[in-house]
Amino acid sequence: MESPKTIPHEIGGLRNDPLRNGLHGVKSDIIGSHPLESSYHSAKVRQEDMKKKILANTYGAAFPLKMELDRQIISKFQRPPGAIPSSFLGLEAMTGTLEDFGFQDYLNDPRESESFRPVDMHHGMEVRLGMSKGPACPSFI
Repeated sequence: MESPKTIPHEIGGLRNDPLRNGLHGVKSDIIGSHPLESSYHSAKVRQEDMKKKILANTYGAAFPLKMELDRQIISKFQRPPGAIPSSFLGLEAMTGTLEDFGFQDYLNDPRESESFRPVDMHHGMEVRLGMSKGPACPSFI
């Protein structure tokens, strides 16, 4: 039997490809982004749970389950990777975040950054279909 001519470069079962996936940072794994961010997310989860309980008491136990199923279905619809990103308009309309105006709407759009790299459409589809690993869009240099 012939030995394979290529040497797989996997470390710990994960592909180590810094050109496609970017350099791995240890600091981001250890330290959270900001203390207020965690409290914001926990408040958001509590608010969604309270809304589900109110809907269950008002319309029955099946209604929040149906809404969650609809949310999962709508959140899967995306455009193929390319120049135009997915907007998830249906998901925003269903969850009620369509009328919210956050800081991401007017500050720091990553597509307007100087270090933004255009999307490699082929690599994005490979990641989506499970043929390749890594982020679908390594957007920053």
